[in-house]
Amino acid sequence: MERTTVSELRTRIGQQVCVKGFVEAIREHKERLFIVIRDRTGSVQVLSEREGSPTEAIVMDLTRESAVVVTGLVIDNPQVRLGGLEIVLETLQVVGAAAAPLPLETTGRSRPGVEHRLDWRHLDLRRPEMRRVFEIQTLVERAMRRFWEAEGLIEIHTPKLMGTASESGAELFGLDYFDTTAYLAQSPQFYKQMAIAAGFEGVFEIGPVFRAEPSFTTRHTTEFTSVDVEISWVDSHEDVMVFEERWMHAVLEEVSGCAGGTEVNVPTLPFPRISHAAAVEIARTRQPGWEPSASGDLDPAGERLVARHAAEELGHEFVFVTDYPVSVRPFYHMRHPSAPELTRSFDLLWKGIEITTGAQREHRIEILEAQATEKRLGLDGLASYLGFFRFGCPPHGGFGFGLARMLMVLLDQPSVRETTLLPRTPNRLVP
Repeated sequence: MERTTVSELRTRIGQQVCVKGFVEAIREHKERLFIVIRDRTGSVQVLSEREGSPTEAIVMDLTRESAVVVTGLVIDNPQVRLGGLEIVLETLQVVGAAAAPLPLETTGRSRPGVEHRLDWRHLDLRRPEMRRVFEIQTLVERAMRRFWEAEGLIEIHTPKLMGTASESGAELFGLDYFDTTAYLAQSPQFYKQMAIAAGFEGVFEIGPVFRAEPSFTTRHTTEFTSVDVEISWVDSHEDVMVFEERWMHAVLEEVSGCAGGTEVNVPTLPFPRISHAAAVEIARTRQPGWEPSASGDLDPAGERLVARHAAEELGHEFVFVTDYPVSVRPFYHMRHPSAPELTRSFDLLWKGIEITTGAQREHRIEILEAQATEKRLGLDGLASYLGFFRFGCPPHGGFGFGLARMLMVLLDQPSVRETTLLPRTPNRLVP
């Protein structure tokens, strides 16, 4: 018999069906047993007579979270809270018995700590609210790609094994590579720019990156899915911000009705812009005694203060913080011609959390080399990257962000570990 999903049962009243899923609950009554079966579309109650039924022995030995195949008659029953219907059991096959007791409660009645849930992640992900995170992730990625393809961007897949650092050498994972050392990619940045130098004009990538950063915050993991965009023929970082805000608006508009009960505010355009210098003063004013980090950058507390200002004074969940000082930006960010101590760069804050970093890139080889030298970076180690700009390259810019962080903010989750299928942190390599 062909499988029927739980969501299709309402159209099958009075018919024989085959339902496949996990045993969510078992309830015993004097003459009857009630089994709740869950599949990816919902849950349904199955009614089994307690005595004289050919399935009685199987039902009595049934354990929660076992994988089962059930056949039976669908009947209308308004008293049943699960959709006002139930299945009268005819046959039951246990195709994957679950051991008892379960190491993790899957009904949501209790909420163990995140580390324990991650130890048993496959059981944790059986909860509908957790599965919904990744269904929404699928919708978000589809909306992203739809926008980029409409804009003529090309999807690329860059190497994850590199011969040199792509960002900061302090955050590299090194590994043996035949007779030399390779590094796991921290970012596709260099190769995005290579594609621009190759004449692709606009590119995007959704792929893994790695950061050997011993951070235990709610916003960081050592491996994450990075979303990166690079576009050509920009006049300044303003063009990149305009592209990003249009893209963000389109993505949120598409997923706004599908966010699993979480309210999604589709942002108005344009997003507010606040210079880094102004943002620092806003944070100082809102919280006397607050100061930026030693490098002059905004810390998470400062970002929250600026975002609160944007929400209360400008009426917006999003705000671009622009024109960061050279001291807190990489060597390949273009500098302001009239203010060389500043870069043509930005961060995008959403609900108080930095979700993207972007900039116009420096595409003129002689200036790029000078900026690398000023940052005390060896040109020999950057020879391959610098070679991308020796034979003509259009002005360009782009941005990148972590997909799990975006989902964390979108779905109001407390940590990126909740929006990552199998998080990797300094103290977690399994499962």
